[in-house]
Amino acid sequence: MLKAAIVLMLIATVASLFSGLFFLVKDDSRSHRLVIALSIRVGLAALTVGLIAWGFFSGQLVSHAPW
Repeated sequence: MLKAAIVLMLIATVASLFSGLFFLVKDDSRSHRLVIALSIRVGLAALTVGLIAWGFFSGQLVSHAPW
């Protein structure tokens, strides 16, 4: 369940990134939609990092790296 939530958050982050790119290219200079899209992207990225940290802290995510 946690892994699916993390993947969903990553997909939402990429979608927000591309919407910001679209607004950068198509909107006029007075529009604030670019700022809003990038703010949402930063929030989604922070939430994704928080979910990953919580997953490691709670033991739901484990690292199998040999080092």
